[in-house]
Amino acid sequence: MTPTAGLDFTDVAEALRRVTVEITADSGALGSGLLWPRGCVVTNAHVIRAARVAVRLADGIRLEARLVARDVEADLAVLRIPGSGLPAATLANLSAARVGALVVAVGHPFGVRGAVTAGIVHAVAPIVPGGPPWIHADVRLAPGNSGGPLAGVEGAVVGLNAMVAGGLALAIPIARVVDFARAAGVTPT
Repeated sequence: MTPTAGLDFTDVAEALRRVTVEITADSGALGSGLLWPRGCVVTNAHVIRAARVAVRLADGIRLEARLVARDVEADLAVLRIPGSGLPAATLANLSAARVGALVVAVGHPFGVRGAVTAGIVHAVAPIVPGGPPWIHADVRLAPGNSGGPLAGVEGAVVGLNAMVAGGLALAIPIARVVDFARAAGVTPT
């Protein structure tokens, strides 16, 4: 077993902050999103509460976003943004989330841009009997973290943060996010 004392997550945190966007509307900040290849952003459906939204990149540039797909039941949405050459998230193996793994979450809670929190995966299990699996992690999330990445300590995204239940963060596994994006016509590569 490798000791974790002295691990430096600053490079991983900075890389994740570059691919985590803030989603805003005229009413203010709504949540976070993840830069996806081909000028898209994936986020939670509950973050997209307005007909018009904008995406603010890590460097502060604000871009108007167009809704491509939204599924309230899956709590996923895809946005298209203008521009080229934007960084895109590195995705983990589609079944990478493992109980006990160290994970890092990035988002914009309460308007604090690029906040980082870390913890471990507590479980990968449904939240309702017979439902799809969710990643349960002991990272601290707050309003504004929804739609941001949950990543392994090497920086590959394993899930999309969605909510808090029973004191644990719940993230949609990246395999479900990839399937949703593909159905919307946006491949991850």
